[in-house]
Amino acid sequence: MHRPHCPVLLVIAHGSRDPRHASTVDALVRRVRAQRPGLRVETGFLEFSVPSVRGVLESLAAQGVQDVVALPLLLTRAFHAKADIPAVLAEAPARLRVRQAEVLGPSPLLLSALERRLYEAGLTPADKSSTGVVLASAGSSDPEAIAVIAEIAREWRLTGWCAVRPAFASASLPRTEDAVRELRALGCARVAVAPYVLAPGFLPDRIARGAADADVLAGVLGPAPEVARLLLERYDGARTAVPVAVGA
Repeated sequence: MHRPHCPVLLVIAHGSRDPRHASTVDALVRRVRAQRPGLRVETGFLEFSVPSVRGVLESLAAQGVQDVVALPLLLTRAFHAKADIPAVLAEAPARLRVRQAEVLGPSPLLLSALERRLYEAGLTPADKSSTGVVLASAGSSDPEAIAVIAEIAREWRLTGWCAVRPAFASASLPRTEDAVRELRALGCARVAVAPYVLAPGFLPDRIARGAADADVLAGVLGPAPEVARLLLERYDGARTAVPVAVGA
């Protein structure tokens, strides 16, 4: 049963024509619910998948819900977080109080989730000093988002990996395969690709193709327990934020 004084958590995912995307988001939401029983968690998609964010907000208002925390299921603060999501939230029914949470990244919990996926793919902590890692993200035309990925790579390198290089599946360079070659040239004994993406789809598939010459390809972050915990941290941090101005 939903706790009456807790805002509903609305997880906002991008959406994809690839059915693996929605199923992965659903698995992550189930893990969030399991970590915090009693919290009502809903999912809305910006495009391609259903239900839409607008539809979920209208349904919640019709049910008498008053408070919502809208959490962008995004790893960087780029166009969707800065423009698309605020625009959709501004059209929410006027009787809703909607607060927009911060995007997920950067966070030490995401680095923990990345390492979890690498170890699941066959690496061990003892391999770190001899392994170069490609931090492969979807890519963005937003300079702020690109700078964040580069900084994450620098910070992750300090945890003991031989080297860490950022790569992008779109919009920016280098591509995954270029970063793999660079790490080979540096002399790393093995090269691993860690997709910095939440769910399968077109761009994650491009990352996987670019990892053809790597020794290890990790899975997407998906419903890793660290990601679920991070969603709840962002939710808690947004509960006292200033509500979005709405008025549909």
